[in-house]
Amino acid sequence: MQVNEIIKTIDEGLYDPHIFKAVFMAGGPGSGKSYIATSSLLKATGLKVVNSDDIFEYKMDKLGLDKGNPDVIYSPQGQEVRNKAKITTDIKQNIYLDGRLGLIIDGTGRNQAKIATAKEKLVKMGYSCMMLFVNTSLEIAQERNLERERKLQPEEVEKMWRDVQENIMKFQQLFGADKFQIIDNNGGLEDPTRKENFDVVAKNIDKFVNRPPSNRRAIAWIEDQKKKKNTTNQDNQ
Repeated sequence: MQVNEIIKTIDEGLYDPHIFKAVFMAGGPGSGKSYIATSSLLKATGLKVVNSDDIFEYKMDKLGLDKGNPDVIYSPQGQEVRNKAKITTDIKQNIYLDGRLGLIIDGTGRNQAKIATAKEKLVKMGYSCMMLFVNTSLEIAQERNLERERKLQPEEVEKMWRDVQENIMKFQQLFGADKFQIIDNNGGLEDPTRKENFDVVAKNIDKFVNRPPSNRRAIAWIEDQKKKKNTTNQDNQ
């Protein structure tokens, strides 16, 4: 991010229609989280996406490393790139948080404790949080992994899939039934049952992101920012 883009990002927070909202995404490899994040479910929300995978792939391409080769990904150099991508992602997320912008936090959901800590931090800042769990069968996850450019070893896919599945109930308890949405991403929307699920989740997400902030910390921050804006405008005049 350039300096002027950083300033613009922080400054737009007060006018972000989805200020103080965070949607966590979880799902195993090949579940299609990236597709869902850019689909009509979330694309129109304008929420800022926080995803270290995108930065990781960009850095791998820049270095000319084969991101589709698991041996390269798990090599010392590949893991060094992964760690740098995570650092860059943290910096990017902190910039968004400075402006209290609405976020999509995209991850697998293997580490429930890590997500719980991240959620607690955001709640203390005044954020409202929900989770969108993108679910698939193990068979579909394995099939999609083989179709991806950046493939994982089949045994790694299965381990990650099982780890994430074991966290479903924990996530529901962490976020609450009304703010924990599961979307079936096994097939296309031509399946009436899946389309019905998709439409219900879309409606619940829309209701969540468009609800005005009610947390007292959020309201206090907004009022403080408005006062600072008014003072600056008066000084300029």
